[in-house]
Amino acid sequence: MIVGQCLCGMVKYRYHGEIEKTILCYCKDCQMAQGALCGWNSPLEKSKFEISSGIKLLKEYFHSPNKARVFCQECGSPIYSYRIDLPDVIRLRLGTVTQGHIPAPSEQAYLQYKPDFLHIDE
Repeated sequence: MIVGQCLCGMVKYRYHGEIEKTILCYCKDCQMAQGALCGWNSPLEKSKFEISSGIKLLKEYFHSPNKARVFCQECGSPIYSYRIDLPDVIRLRLGTVTQGHIPAPSEQAYLQYKPDFLHIDE
């Protein structure tokens, strides 16, 4: 099982499964949404994901018509995203995981935006 929360601790979640794949995304949208070099995400089965507290604090933002980014309204922590055309999948923001195993990234996306000084084994 995977357990996590936002920075302020008001939103908590559980994933009743294991993380099998993690992805580093260097696209400009992920960089801006995370305020970081990249997004570190994992596609997960929506049916195994539950918000255990703070569901009323979640806010959705549609930067594009098909993709929502979901974050805590109190502290701004990004929790996950989802696509309307993939209703059974969420992409968990792995920086919010507090318990459970997270495997090393197996994929990197939008390498043209990856900072030159960052070297990660592929």
